[in-house]
Amino acid sequence: MRALSLHPDVIVVTSSVWQTSATLVRGPGEQPEAFLVDSPVLPVELDAVTNLAQSGGFDVNGLLATHADWDHLLGRQAFPEAPLGVDERSAARLQSRIGEPQRKLREFDQQWYVERAVPLALGEFQPLPVPGRLELGEHEAEVHDGAGHTGDGLVLWLPWARTLIVGDYLSPVELPSWDEHGSREMYRATLDRLALLVPEARWVVVGHGGAVGSDEALRVLDEDRDYLAGGEPPSRGPRSVAKAQHAANLAAWDSTAVPLPELAELALPGAPAAPPADLDVRPHDPS
Repeated sequence: MRALSLHPDVIVVTSSVWQTSATLVRGPGEQPEAFLVDSPVLPVELDAVTNLAQSGGFDVNGLLATHADWDHLLGRQAFPEAPLGVDERSAARLQSRIGEPQRKLREFDQQWYVERAVPLALGEFQPLPVPGRLELGEHEAEVHDGAGHTGDGLVLWLPWARTLIVGDYLSPVELPSWDEHGSREMYRATLDRLALLVPEARWVVVGHGGAVGSDEALRVLDEDRDYLAGGEPPSRGPRSVAKAQHAANLAAWDSTAVPLPELAELALPGAPAAPPADLDVRPHDPS
């Protein structure tokens, strides 16, 4: 695992597996509260994030996930008492597929002989409006739509730290990809939104690949736009993996996204956990 401080209030850790990124974010004040966005994968890395937060003065009392893929949902293994905030569509996805993240984590652990002290328990989670805003003390983060790679997802802009957290977009080690609830056109729409945000950033935290500078992120964004417009796939990551992903993309090139269920139609397991006291959540009209 690698750790990199992007700002006094922002630390990014990158897992040894799939270069999965997680970000510690802290608010202002003498006793600032903090939250963790996404998660590393291995147990020793989750323990290290806990220790890093404690030693660095990040009082983590909330978790955020950019989307509901299992490898972004392991934060509660590091901070078991912290409530999890997710896009409303992520909440619907999790409720319609109860146990799926736990099953996929078990499959990963069995394949790689990973032992964990406790199983993954997501507990209650807080559905967040997207687009919206998160208030952390005197700071305010913007939440933007991040659907496309999946049918759910959010992008987080931290203007005081000039840091953009984009989930599984703009990766320097992976090709663009989408599941049955995403699509190439949805993916391109999110790239269009990112094109307005990346130039304002100093750092861009990508879901797989750690933190990159804005110039590198713009280069990847241009490559991804060209590729999804029908160009040649960019050269990234292991050749065999990229070849397989390109073939999967071609098979779903013009596919229509399968809609996720509506959250209002689902029965949540109890009242959703409240966000941290200093983390005020409210919808935002981007216009």
